Amino acid sequence: MKQTHIAVVVVNWNGEEDSLRCIELLKNQTLKAQIIAVDNGSSDGFANKVKDDTEVTLLQNEENLGFSGGVNTGIRHAIKNGYEWVGLINNDAAPGKKWIEELVNSAEVNSDVGISTGKLLKTDGAIDSTGDQYSTWGLAYPRGRDEKDDSQYEDVQEVFGATGGASLYRVEMLKEIGLFDEDFFAYYEDVDISFRAQLAGWKVMYTPKAIAHHKVGASSSKIPGFTTYMTIKNLPWLYWKNMPLSLVPKTLPRFTIAYWSIVFSSLAKGKIVPTIKGLYVSTVLSPKKLVQRYKIQRYKKATNDYVDSILIHDLPPNATKLHKLRSFFRKVLGRPNNQAT
Repeated sequence: MKQTHIAVVVVNWNGEEDSLRCIELLKNQTLKAQIIAVDNGSSDGFANKVKDDTEVTLLQNEENLGFSGGVNTGIRHAIKNGYEWVGLINNDAAPGKKWIEELVNSAEVNSDVGISTGKLLKTDGAIDSTGDQYSTWGLAYPRGRDEKDDSQYEDVQEVFGATGGASLYRVEMLKEIGLFDEDFFAYYEDVDISFRAQLAGWKVMYTPKAIAHHKVGASSSKIPGFTTYMTIKNLPWLYWKNMPLSLVPKTLPRFTIAYWSIVFSSLAKGKIVPTIKGLYVSTVLSPKKLVQRYKIQRYKKATNDYVDSILIHDLPPNATKLHKLRSFFRKVLGRPNNQAT
């Protein structure tokens, strides 16, 4: 592979110190790539620090377009300039020296691999993600999150999805399925594009050799209620855009229970404004998402049986309240509590 055919996008939003550190680590990769730094309407002076750096292409957005809009700015530049691969790395992540090389090696195994992802660890060494999973309850979650990294995810294998915080995307695939959904802004936009990729017949490959360390929540923690708002807003879009119609009867009742459990829990915790705002925006834009659904499902290549096979037929491990609720109803109905469903 020609090294000039790889670009890596780093989005900065008032995270100058982290962004500069990430860029320096990208410069020292064993497989070189063009670094595209996107300044997302920041006021921290980051742009002035990199504008004269000959190893960095600086793109500037006048306002904060979120993760989705920020990375799309960089991806569009990469596509326009003929790059074959686009890597995405969170500005608060530290990629290992062979991060790009290992992702490319994993992606080149088969021509139908559209996304390659690696092992993303937290700064304390615990697992942040080894690929994304999507449950029949309509909930997405990172595989292995918060587990101690004890060689339990050492196999190169296909996974449902990839974290947008440290993954590699094939430009050919992006041209076919489209870029990140900018209405998501942040949260679940990476699961959405992975789901769309799977439906279109592309695969997502995980390799444990592509290692990066991540400061979880370094950006989102700056805005009170941000996570609640994005979760309430984006979860229904993720479900309705992508879930095949034949799987709706089985998954919709579960998703309805899970979603409204999250809503009522957020309200009970006093997060009233971001919850109501999330419900409102999600509802207002739902017609747009149904139009997108029509296009996605119309060009679907994956069989419904295949899609069902890559879903997790159980609740996410960290959905503690839902696990308790399910156990309660199983006890009332006299059903065994050791079944995954």
